[in-house]
Amino acid sequence: MRGLAGKAGVIAGGGRGIGAATALRLAEEGAAVVIGDLEEEWAQATAARIVEAGGKAIGMGLDICEPDSVAALVQTCIGTYGALNYFHANAAGATQGDVDALTISLETFDRSIALNLRSYLICTQQALPAMLEQGGGAMLYTSSGAAYGGAPWQVAYPTAKNGIHAMMRHVAARYGKEGIRANVVCPGLVLTEAALEHLTDEYREAGLRRAALPRLGKPEDLAAMAAFLMSDDAEWITGQVISVNGGMAMRD
Repeated sequence: MRGLAGKAGVIAGGGRGIGAATALRLAEEGAAVVIGDLEEEWAQATAARIVEAGGKAIGMGLDICEPDSVAALVQTCIGTYGALNYFHANAAGATQGDVDALTISLETFDRSIALNLRSYLICTQQALPAMLEQGGGAMLYTSSGAAYGGAPWQVAYPTAKNGIHAMMRHVAARYGKEGIRANVVCPGLVLTEAALEHLTDEYREAGLRRAALPRLGKPEDLAAMAAFLMSDDAEWITGQVISVNGGMAMRD
């Protein structure tokens, strides 16, 4: 892939799943990676795999809802590797108690918005100044098919994820002339460690029936798209929501 070798950046939420797969793919392409995760040992384990394979990576603890914690990732990347060429915001969760609009508590709604949307603004505010100073960079945000799926069993999580799309387009429109690209990668049903642990066989089978392709997603499927969007091969792509979902939803 063109234009990743020698670059450096951050994956905020890269201890396992899609974030870890993306870190590994970026390292394979020759990029240095600073990996942050709430579970610091996961981030360090993923970084160790990269270093053992001959790549460059650092694993750190991260509270993505705290600006100082996100700032530490950015500062570590610049201080160690001399640049911040890309930043991948990859947080999700806080879905317990997220049911329908009439029964969800305001506390649950606020908690989901904080983790799934407000944290992405924090990442943007911490990463963009460094990218603007160096003349450009790539922001990538992980969303979800829930953002446009119309699920009857959740309200806060889809609302937050849909908000990411608007934020991304603002960044792309406002800062594009200054060298900033921004995009969203939108996964379908991906068999991450968390999905394998928490989703029932019936849920996975229902997802497979909705898909056009004969299998569900793997973290590596999303990692391939993420690496592409952060590479120079995607230098004329910005402001886009790219769905990687096996045809579970087909949309413009």
